[in-house]
Amino acid sequence: MAYQIQKAAVLGSGVMGSGIAAHLANIGIPVLLLDIVPRELSKEEEAKGLSLEDKAVRNRIATTSTQKLLKQKPAPLTAKKNLELITPGNLEDDLEKLKDVDWIIEVIVENLDVKKSLYEKIDAVRKPGTIISSNTSGISINAMAEGRSEDFQAHFLGTHFFNPPRYLKLLEVIPANTTAPEVVEFMTGFGEDRLGKGVVIAKDTPNFIANRIGTYGLLVTIREMQNRGYSVGEVDSVTGPLIGRPKSATFRTLDVVGLDTFMHVAKNVYDQTSGDEQKVFEAPGFMKKMVENGWLGSKSGQGFFLKQDKEILELNPETLEYQPAGKLKTPSQEMAQQQKGLSAKVKTLVYANDRTGELLWSIFSPVLRYSAQLTGEIADDIVAIDNAMKWGFGWQQGPFETWDAIGVGQSVEKMKQEGQDIPTFVQALLDSGNETFYKEVEGDLHFFNGSDYQPVPVNEKAIDLKRYKKKHGVIKSNAGASLIDLGDGIALLEFHSQSNSIGLDIIQMINFAVDEVEKNFKGLVIGNQGKNFCVGANLGMILMEAQDDNIFELDFTIKAFQNAMMKIKYCTKPVVAAPFGMSLGGGAEVALPAAHIQASMETYMGLVEAGVGLIPGGGGNKELYIKHLKGMPKGVLVDYQNVASKVFESIAMAKVSTSAEEARENNFLNFVDGISVNSDHLIHDAKQAALSLYEMGYQAPKREKVPVTGEPGYATLLLGAEGMHLSGYISEYDLKIAKKLAFVLSGGKVPYGTLVDEQYLLDLEREAFLSLVAQPKTQQRMQHMLVKGKPLRN
Repeated sequence: MAYQIQKAAVLGSGVMGSGIAAHLANIGIPVLLLDIVPRELSKEEEAKGLSLEDKAVRNRIATTSTQKLLKQKPAPLTAKKNLELITPGNLEDDLEKLKDVDWIIEVIVENLDVKKSLYEKIDAVRKPGTIISSNTSGISINAMAEGRSEDFQAHFLGTHFFNPPRYLKLLEVIPANTTAPEVVEFMTGFGEDRLGKGVVIAKDTPNFIANRIGTYGLLVTIREMQNRGYSVGEVDSVTGPLIGRPKSATFRTLDVVGLDTFMHVAKNVYDQTSGDEQKVFEAPGFMKKMVENGWLGSKSGQGFFLKQDKEILELNPETLEYQPAGKLKTPSQEMAQQQKGLSAKVKTLVYANDRTGELLWSIFSPVLRYSAQLTGEIADDIVAIDNAMKWGFGWQQGPFETWDAIGVGQSVEKMKQEGQDIPTFVQALLDSGNETFYKEVEGDLHFFNGSDYQPVPVNEKAIDLKRYKKKHGVIKSNAGASLIDLGDGIALLEFHSQSNSIGLDIIQMINFAVDEVEKNFKGLVIGNQGKNFCVGANLGMILMEAQDDNIFELDFTIKAFQNAMMKIKYCTKPVVAAPFGMSLGGGAEVALPAAHIQASMETYMGLVEAGVGLIPGGGGNKELYIKHLKGMPKGVLVDYQNVASKVFESIAMAKVSTSAEEARENNFLNFVDGISVNSDHLIHDAKQAALSLYEMGYQAPKREKVPVTGEPGYATLLLGAEGMHLSGYISEYDLKIAKKLAFVLSGGKVPYGTLVDEQYLLDLEREAFLSLVAQPKTQQRMQHMLVKGKPLRN
């Protein structure tokens, strides 16, 4: 049968359940969120004279959880209005409603008997063909399915989300022995395409893939810290970004997860394993004592770290007292920083003959061997294991990619010298005369499957630009950007400067790309796969020119940038911008004039130049104003002042959207622009959008004059800015910037409603930008941002 999920139900409204409900609402799926019925009234309910039979009381737990979604940080909802798609209820009165949903997700307490009792009730009301899944982090999927109807068992599986569900990419799909293959196939595709997840198929083993290896790795790290006499802070200083792991490293991660949660996950494996493996999963005594003390981490205000005044203290596991946090500083760290690429850095560190090398080798060696021992047991192949660790724990390299980085042969030799057993899977690789778990065959990545190599499975929507360029080459490239033939008549302009910031090299490539596309292609995509789409113009270059008083040079550069943006706007072929992550300042200015924006769901877009004492200089003021005007309903008398005020506030306050959906609410995107839930599919989706526009007979926009508010509008905007200054909300220098911005947005000294040319507005913008950049206070702000990475209020 063809499956479709148009409506879902989440049973259990705790942090995880409500988070999953929020993620479903974010992608437009209506959700029923059910929880248990309270057994006693709250004080507020008593005061209102309510009884236990009142619906408001019976739904209280799910209703409260739903409301909490608006306050949580990071925000589980991409837009507040998505809350309307979540309907709270309870597990007694509303079970009947489950017959109307296509997917039931159980997220209740981790207790097999309680879960099985609920499944019996679900089985009695669900319609045949409804998919049921459990978000359990470790209870056996097969055990949960026992005793249920045949149709229930065929449609039941594990879907283990990672917390928070909106942001963490991993979704472990765990089939039971009875799950129909077509259900697994559907959920895998649905997970990737609609939920935007990285899906791995896991086997029904304790804690599945990521938590099994991740928990083992954390406990090994704690054991080695104790055995070798390292401090909590020393361990965290070398187990984070230095080795391609998240900033939260080891102990901050435990503080964020919560020590009670971690101990529960560890105990789950401990109870189901034996021998040496079981020993590792026994949490050390000092951690049990921490739980008794209520030192659970972030949620209780203290854990491995404690913030006292402005100082961060670390826990001493021996004394259970707090002391100033320390860091490891060794020669190998310096040497690693000089290496190019993560693989070379990690290799330098693990073989180093100092305290950093000793610690990292003692952690890496057991974790790599453990991952290899579990191959075939927890997952079918090494790709699933590597992806689970990257998507669930934020590792830049999975265990087998790490093994390739440090050299399989060299590391195995060292392990053997230490008397360690080598997993048969690893020995099979070396015996077959190979040295790496992954290798390239004709430009495609292959992995070792225990006897030979097979291609890494890839969703055709996931275009890896690095690999694509290797295989297909580039049309033209300079230090800042490359033009690539994406196939099917679509070209891609990829930024790859430092932080993807815009300088003359990128401007040059934009001009070349538009000319080339107009001659030889159907459309152009502007996108990349850096950390962020683009954080704006090259601030360092602008500051240097300003300090040298090279205003003529800057005038030339800003003019070139403005012209390039106009070239994007009036290109005769469709240009599609594909922003993601931070798309700030110049990054937003590149996207705004495009024929179409295909944004990643996690796009943080804003014109933030006021933070460095400037206003947008690449046409951003004009384009955001026009986008607001075009967003007004047809046939409605437009209040230009209202539009100008909204744009003014957005730019003056340097507002940044917290999602693509919020960027749409702020008019950076309009209703026809697209949002890709899966960031890996962004380039593919943008390419399809460009093709579709071309095939519909795309025509470049006609140059039209823009209605402005003129002098009356300028006075109104100024009044608002002066009010903010008087109330202490903005500084005197902020007011100066606001005046310049108000003059540009209102169109200068002309009557209200005057139609002005776009070039006229660009000239006003450039003059304002150049007058501000010459100011000492602006230069101080720019310097501060470059050095400290945050705005200066001077």
